[in-house]
Amino acid sequence: MPVDSPERESFKILNPLGEDTSIMRTTTLPSMLEILTRNYNFRNKEVRLYELGRTYHLGGKDGLAIEKKYLTLGTYGAKVNFFTVKGLVEAIMKDLRAENVRFEACTDNPSYHPGRCASVWAGDECIGVFGQIHPLVAANYGVDTELYCAELSLEKLLNACGPDPIYTPLPKFPAVTRDIAVVCDKSIPVAKLIDCISKAGGKYLKGCSLFDIYTGSHIADGKKSVAFSLTLRADDQTLTDDHAEETMKAVLDALERDFGASMR
Repeated sequence: MPVDSPERESFKILNPLGEDTSIMRTTTLPSMLEILTRNYNFRNKEVRLYELGRTYHLGGKDGLAIEKKYLTLGTYGAKVNFFTVKGLVEAIMKDLRAENVRFEACTDNPSYHPGRCASVWAGDECIGVFGQIHPLVAANYGVDTELYCAELSLEKLLNACGPDPIYTPLPKFPAVTRDIAVVCDKSIPVAKLIDCISKAGGKYLKGCSLFDIYTGSHIADGKKSVAFSLTLRADDQTLTDDHAEETMKAVLDALERDFGASMR
């Protein structure tokens, strides 16, 4: 935590049990990292943890603390990566039926890897941050594997809850899956590509998921190949090849127009 971080401004306990417990915490991340470290030292190879906890901040009435509640996630393992923790956050937002969810790259949080960190939003409200813990931070805990965490405001999560789900019957017509791979600038976030695909896909596009990012041979410097799986279905008839091709063309045209992406 930087020396000038506002999170260093905390309440001091009058009769602490020790120096490590002499202040009231302003973030739940250190306690999650301590628990992950303990599991790592016990040689637990696959770990997924969560905590519902409070933080305490200056500025309350009559000198009292402002209490905030957080849902904190922590995980590591051989197959765990940035998209693992992103998937956990997406699942939470989906279960809460949050609307207008988006993810934005976050490069200025010193606790996280600048290239593997993102914030999650519901509309104009920032719900929290998630990603890979900065290697230097992990090293301070004596851990030489990648740690992934998420810090989500519980109050904002609950405020983001959408309306109760309405029953919809199972689809009467089969879905069609089409895969596309496009080459674009490395700097373009995948989330923006997915958003573009979702808007351009129209009424037949029912789902879009990333399944590959490639930057090896045959891909120009500064470029990346991104592959998506698209689920297409018509609600009132069996989807024809013409309808599927029209949808795919609209998607590719939008990606080229908005990001200069070309089909691989």
